[in-house]
Amino acid sequence: MNVLFIGDVTGKSGLQYVKEVLPKLLATHDVDLVIANAENSAWNGRGITSASVEFLYDCGVEIVTLGNHVWDQKEAQELIAHDDRIVRPANLPVGVPGRGYTVCSVGKHRFAVVSLIGRTFMGLSDCPFRALDRIVDELGHDVKHIFVDFHGEATSEKIAFGFYADGKVSAVVGTHTHVQTADERILPKKTAYLTDVGMTGPKDGVLGMKRDVVIQRFLDQMPAKYEVADGARQFSAVFITLRDDGMASSIERMYITE
Repeated sequence: MNVLFIGDVTGKSGLQYVKEVLPKLLATHDVDLVIANAENSAWNGRGITSASVEFLYDCGVEIVTLGNHVWDQKEAQELIAHDDRIVRPANLPVGVPGRGYTVCSVGKHRFAVVSLIGRTFMGLSDCPFRALDRIVDELGHDVKHIFVDFHGEATSEKIAFGFYADGKVSAVVGTHTHVQTADERILPKKTAYLTDVGMTGPKDGVLGMKRDVVIQRFLDQMPAKYEVADGARQFSAVFITLRDDGMASSIERMYITE
């Protein structure tokens, strides 16, 4: 089974580049499931909207994951509550709308997509390590293919989580920093791992935002309204091949730019 995961689709720029790049990849690669982190996919780069999610579905994305910007748009609560293709972090407080994982059929296999958020330098959340154990127990032995999007700031927390999850899930891929790391590997117990898949959107902004505004904020420490940058774009993704037993056999980073 081959899974394509697209990193942090950011704003109008990211959406449009997915529309250009993804169909070409699907034509040249044998892809069974397409997942994308969409927590920045709203036109202005913060949160999700029904329009941004439908845009991604139309492009070929089948499941979307989220992160710390999950509630940035007013319509997000209702959208997340009613669309089982959208997965928000599972370790948010009990009672919030939506689901922390979803299960779909991919060929003859049942496939689970899990979203978790880190606690280091992030907002308050429950322990992602214990949340993973709970989810794996709930899924049971019938679901062998489990993909985890770990949305975190600290590389140490992501790496520690990867080793903790090794052998329990098929893949752990980090999101949030918008900078693709070069440490893709198959861990000892055959879980695919990458600290951060990177961002899809403006290449020459600062994490996708107009760089002049961000630089000025660093200079004067004054509030500023961030806007999605224009210009050249990048597409960051990872391509993972899984065995029938749910463990990984290969992982390949993808970085495409104009």
